[in-house]
Amino acid sequence: MRWSWVVVLLASMAAWAQDESFLHADFRRENERRSEACGNFSFKAAPGCAIELFTDHPLHITAGSLPAQNGFGLGGAYSVSWDTKNQAWRINGDVDAVGTTSASWRAGGYLKLIHIGTMQSPKPTTPKPGEKKKPPKNFVHPFTVFNLYAQAMSLNKLNYFGLGDQTTLAGESVFGMTQTIVGGNVIKPVFELPAIRKLNLALLGEVNGRFVSIRGAGGQSVPSIDTLYDNTTAPGLTSQPGFVQLSEGVRIKPLIADRLELDYTGKFEQFFAPSSSTNSFLRWTVDLNHTFYLYGETKSGPASPTKDGNGPDTCAHGDQGCPKIATSWNRNGFITARVLLSESINSATSAVPFYFQQTLGGSDINGNMSLGSYQDYRFRAPNLLLFQGSIEHSIWGPFGMKFMADEGQVALTRGDVGFSHMKHSFAGGLTLRAGAFPMVSLMFAWGGPEGHHNIFNMNQSLLGGSARPPLD
Repeated sequence: MRWSWVVVLLASMAAWAQDESFLHADFRRENERRSEACGNFSFKAAPGCAIELFTDHPLHITAGSLPAQNGFGLGGAYSVSWDTKNQAWRINGDVDAVGTTSASWRAGGYLKLIHIGTMQSPKPTTPKPGEKKKPPKNFVHPFTVFNLYAQAMSLNKLNYFGLGDQTTLAGESVFGMTQTIVGGNVIKPVFELPAIRKLNLALLGEVNGRFVSIRGAGGQSVPSIDTLYDNTTAPGLTSQPGFVQLSEGVRIKPLIADRLELDYTGKFEQFFAPSSSTNSFLRWTVDLNHTFYLYGETKSGPASPTKDGNGPDTCAHGDQGCPKIATSWNRNGFITARVLLSESINSATSAVPFYFQQTLGGSDINGNMSLGSYQDYRFRAPNLLLFQGSIEHSIWGPFGMKFMADEGQVALTRGDVGFSHMKHSFAGGLTLRAGAFPMVSLMFAWGGPEGHHNIFNMNQSLLGGSARPPLD
């Protein structure tokens, strides 16, 4: 990737912000913090200096793992936030670009419009004897968040073994893909009734334009996809029309007794290819995540730091600055359990393009690990079922130890999704949660019949930042 992209993106964002004095103050404060952290360099100060360089705003170095097989990305990021004059809205903007030694790259701009509404609640009145305490009429409620984004990613190596769970290693091939996503989504909390408020219920909506280009990958140790497969065995291989993707959903995220945190999401997606009637399809997904904190909920748990109002290059605590290393360790521990079910619907004359089908094995195209002992993208199909559990606990400072167990399967038809012939895998390793630095994991996976797999992953977003648009 040409690094001039970084310069163009950063300059465009700076010009767009328009408030010179505001920007000058932002840069001045960052230089002061950087001088304090890195001015007197020593071995002891090195971690703090690195955290400052990789997490502070408005400018910082950005790093993270691109999808499996495409290497470690390094680049630059610019993030800025401000309130409107009436303080009803907060606006967060991020632009970033990274490249890898394998010539894969990602560049994008992300804008968040957060409806703050009333900034501060008036002091509540003292209730009369026997009267229940009521919140003021204009109490601060969860914020509605609008996201707008444009992202392009070029990946030079992705594995394809064919479709279904009966494929073999002999069918391994590789391909390259470029995908551009332009669109937006909204997260609308529902808070009117106290019972609903406790559920932390939110409605979800999304509109995206997706533009994909598939290419063969030569010069690899395995064949290019176009030498082993055709449009029948790899639907969508010969042509890739533009897609309009719509999505509607609902999410609840209650915290029960400061111990059990639920994150339940259900969504229904429609993929329309206006120029091709043979590629459109529908998909529904139910993703049930459970996190049990061993000693009570903490801000360093797996779900708590992620803020809907943060961009991918924004630290978890926004106005309060990035969390420091010494105050953000996961000193206790947590157990997670996840159930993921996703099924696709298409007509008799259409097929789900292979590049939009979800995968199990190693890491998927969004960096999520499942059935880690298998190769990356090992099993691919329109329908998927996954059971996943893990336990993580701190061992020293920001370092933790993690153990995972997975059971899952993919299926070519919805009727084949079930509990028979499920594949399993186990994984164990180390994690790093240091300040706002992207979470790092180093895992060794085993248990499947195809051997073992070492997986290193650095999250593409800062710890506490929101995720980028998924690629599938």
